[in-house]
Amino acid sequence: MNLYTTEIHPQNKETILFIHDYSMAGWMWDEQLKAFNDYHCLVPDLPEHGESSDVKPFTIENAAEMIIELIKSKAHNEKVHLVGMSLGAQIILQILSEAPGVVDHALISGGLVNTTPPTETFLKLLDDLIKAYLPIKNDNLSIGSYIRSYGIPRGLVRKFKQSTYTIPTDSSNRIIRENLLFEQPTGLEKVNAPVLVLAGEKDYRIIKESAKDLLNTIPNSEGAMPMKVGHMWNMENPELFNSVLRAWIADKPLPENLKLKTI
Repeated sequence: MNLYTTEIHPQNKETILFIHDYSMAGWMWDEQLKAFNDYHCLVPDLPEHGESSDVKPFTIENAAEMIIELIKSKAHNEKVHLVGMSLGAQIILQILSEAPGVVDHALISGGLVNTTPPTETFLKLLDDLIKAYLPIKNDNLSIGSYIRSYGIPRGLVRKFKQSTYTIPTDSSNRIIRENLLFEQPTGLEKVNAPVLVLAGEKDYRIIKESAKDLLNTIPNSEGAMPMKVGHMWNMENPELFNSVLRAWIADKPLPENLKLKTI
C-alpha cells in the first residue's frame, strides 16, 4: 500500500519533499506549502499516521524505503530537497544512509541520534515512561502540554488532536521506541549532499548534542541554531523557517538578520 501523499505544483522544475513528526501528519507543513508555490512539493503521511493510518507497521527503515520509492516515482529527475523535523529528520538520515543519490539538499531539525547502544537502566526507564504515557496520550491535559511545548498555532490544534487520536496505543508504543532508540546510521560519513543541521534555541539539550554529533559525521554539513524557537519551529515561526529553507536549497548564505547562531 502506498503512502497518502499531498502533491502540489507538479509543473515546477525542482521538488521539495517534507517529512512530518510523530503524532502529526502532512498538515504540519501547511505554511511551507503556501510559501513554496514555486516548487513541486510532496508531503506524505507516514505509515500509521494521518491518512496513511492503514499502512503498517511503522519503522524508520520501512518509512525511509517507502519515501525513496515515492521519490523515484514522483520527483523530477528522481531527486528532491528533503525537509524533516524530529522523527522526519531521523527518516532523512536513514534515506541519506541508504540512497544518498536521491537527495539534492537536506534540512533536518530536532533529530535525535544515539551514538552508543542504550544501557539496561535507560531501557527500563523508557519502559516505565511509555507505560505512564500511553494511558493518558489522548487526554486533553496531555495533548495540551504538547500544543504549548510545540507552539502549535490555534488554527492547527484540531488537526493535531485528530492526528493524536488516530494512532492506536500499540502503534504509539512502537513509534516512540523507534524514535528514542534511533542510532546514527552507517554511511553518513560518505554523504556528499549539502545537509543543514538545526536545533532551536529552546529545543532539548539532547537534540543539540545530537546535532553536534551529526555535524562531526556528515562531511558536507552546516549547523545553525534559530533563536527564540523550540522543537517544532516550522509552525511556531514559519516566516523564519521558510527563509532559512529557501536560502539553503538555493545555495545562498543563511540570512544574518534571522537571528541564527552556530550550534
